[in-house]
Amino acid sequence: MAFQPLDPEFEQKVRSSFSRQMFMEFLHAELIKIEPGFCEIHVPYRKELTQQHGFFHAGVMGTIADNCGGYAAFSLMPKDASVLSVEYKLNLLAPGNGELLTGQGRVIKPGKNLTICSTEIFIHKNKVKKLCATSLMTLMTMHGKKDR
Repeated sequence: MAFQPLDPEFEQKVRSSFSRQMFMEFLHAELIKIEPGFCEIHVPYRKELTQQHGFFHAGVMGTIADNCGGYAAFSLMPKDASVLSVEYKLNLLAPGNGELLTGQGRVIKPGKNLTICSTEIFIHKNKVKKLCATSLMTLMTMHGKKDR
């Protein structure tokens, strides 16, 4: 779907917010692409991000899902608003066994107060990309709460 952002400077607003998330810095996450209603984030493999089998921890996958959906929604919000996750459901489909974790978030339905998004999380190993998680989420527009 083609969405029209309410803030013409949505990309700068999203990138500025992303840069203030210290947890994204800890993960070495990179905001790759932001478009109206879409966000893509990459996280390179590091042993500090793994569980006991050496795979990306599900918490990392959930974090990337949350951020991809959140920023996809935020891209469509008014200039004087911020975003907050209300809920999300994460389905883990395959182990995060690879060298790169990537996430893509898409707005399904934007709204004045609530926005519905879906995300897909992929694992990349030996030049093969595999879907490893999906999520469905609801995000709230915090009107009059400009993102810091």
